[in-house]
Amino acid sequence: MSDSVLDDPGFPAVRERFWTAALTDKRYRENRAAVAEREGEVVGIAMSGPPPDAAAAWTRQLYVLYVLAADHGRGAGRALLQAVIDPTESAALWVADPNPRAQAFYRKHGFVADGTVQVEDGVREIRMVRDGQASSLRS
Repeated sequence: MSDSVLDDPGFPAVRERFWTAALTDKRYRENRAAVAEREGEVVGIAMSGPPPDAAAAWTRQLYVLYVLAADHGRGAGRALLQAVIDPTESAALWVADPNPRAQAFYRKHGFVADGTVQVEDGVREIRMVRDGQASSLRS
């Protein structure tokens, strides 16, 4: 997200409404959400769901995966990803570009850039996809 979005004083209320709907509204019943905790503190969160395009070549879309910087490299990201997308499922996600750390993480878990780019809220993103059968061999 761009700094202007994160700096908006209304941002926490917008995110609270988003998560309330994502976790309670029947329209999102096929979503999967997970949190990672360390010593009783939330250090990460993830959510996946059906792709927005019913004709997509993948079965799951990763919509959210955030881990606090202090917990990078400690296994929370891997655990969250596996909690919301089974390694045998084909999947896609959008990741900021440049964001070499996140892109390397996703490549390690079988995702590859497919050449599709978008700019959303002033942030350039690339799409990465994973074939579930091939990724299960890497797990």
